[in-house]
Amino acid sequence: MSTIASRVRIRNTCRALAGCAMVLALSMPAWAEVSRDQAAAAAQRQTGGRVLSVEKTESGRGAAWRVKVVTPKGEVRVVFVDAGNTRGRQP
Repeated sequence: MSTIASRVRIRNTCRALAGCAMVLALSMPAWAEVSRDQAAAAAQRQTGGRVLSVEKTESGRGAAWRVKVVTPKGEVRVVFVDAGNTRGRQP
């Protein structure tokens, strides 16, 4: 096999791998949706409290989980967890 042919084969292989990587990267948000249990766990970690209820809602930023928790001090708080990631945000 000539040197030129092997270079072309390597270049084509690299292009194919880059294309596959791009397809996987673009499809990641579909895999990253947060489940009800993940939202509850994120809110519990953030507040240190006990989860009372979890509801999926639509906010100005898109879909979110509305998680109601009671803190160790007895305060009831509502935490919104983005349905696309597990970062909680309080209203």
